[in-house]
Amino acid sequence: MGTFFLVAMALALLFFAIGMVRDRRRYSNGIWLSITLIFFLLFLFANAAKVHWIGLALVTAFFGAVLLLVLVLPVALVINGVTMLRREGRRPANLLSLLAGLGMFALYAAFWLTARIDVDWPRVVLGAIVLVSCYLAFLFVTFLLYSVVYSRTARRRKFDAVVVLGSGLIGERVPPLLASRLDQAVRIYQHAETAPVLVVSGGQGGDEAVSEAEAMAGYLVTKGIPEKDIELEDQARTTEENLRYSRAILDAREPRPKRIAAVTNNFHVLRTALLSRRIGVRLDVLGSPTAFYFLPSAFLREFVAIVLANRVVNGIICGVLGGGVLAIGLLV
Repeated sequence: MGTFFLVAMALALLFFAIGMVRDRRRYSNGIWLSITLIFFLLFLFANAAKVHWIGLALVTAFFGAVLLLVLVLPVALVINGVTMLRREGRRPANLLSLLAGLGMFALYAAFWLTARIDVDWPRVVLGAIVLVSCYLAFLFVTFLLYSVVYSRTARRRKFDAVVVLGSGLIGERVPPLLASRLDQAVRIYQHAETAPVLVVSGGQGGDEAVSEAEAMAGYLVTKGIPEKDIELEDQARTTEENLRYSRAILDAREPRPKRIAAVTNNFHVLRTALLSRRIGVRLDVLGSPTAFYFLPSAFLREFVAIVLANRVVNGIICGVLGGGVLAIGLLV
């Protein structure tokens, strides 16, 4: 059995490597990477009885993971959710970590209740919910894992153009989240052998005194970037428009830039890369640092957006998993 897991791991790793060479902007690369790690863990479990220290390490890791998931994670999510509401306001996106933490507590309560009643159908329903939750948890872990891998394997230099994606202003002031993106673009510019053009992309919101592009350009000038190396794209309101409109501006330049990077915050990197592939805009996506307290809700928001972007496939899979458990459980 150990040999089977080793061969399966090698094949999954091969598919991952082929996918990375073909195009790093594929979510399937992350799926293959996760499958590789799963078969690696199964290989270790299959050989745990033969090597004492492997078995000890696996047992320790297992109980540590259970402790983390069951006790630490939901509490941390609730605390983070409260922090987000206090610092960022009561917008729906800021509720995600709080809702995720409360959802985990609700699932634990459901386990406790179903264990104390003699009716079968609540257990069947709970089993369907758990199986669908496991599928979504697998996708989420894959998203986190591949976000890190994609960010770490990105090219860092030799760009002809850098597109900085907007993220909103406070009046006409550049907030810290957007400033981190601009600072990353400045670092790329300063370390480049040949100065790239910096495209600042973002329209004007209803509560903003100027367009994001104008405010971003002003910020770059204060950081020492010459105005001649800055292009303004002041119409975009979504990430897709950021990419499309900025690409159109660059296509009109002479000479036309070939090596393009987009800069956004680290939690937004993978979704931007997936989107750029879907709409046919060829570029690398680089991430900038984000305040730690902001990350849980931000990653959850990005994950939800990716799941919804593939709602048909994910809906079918969730339906098959949950419906299959309900059908089998209620029939038996």
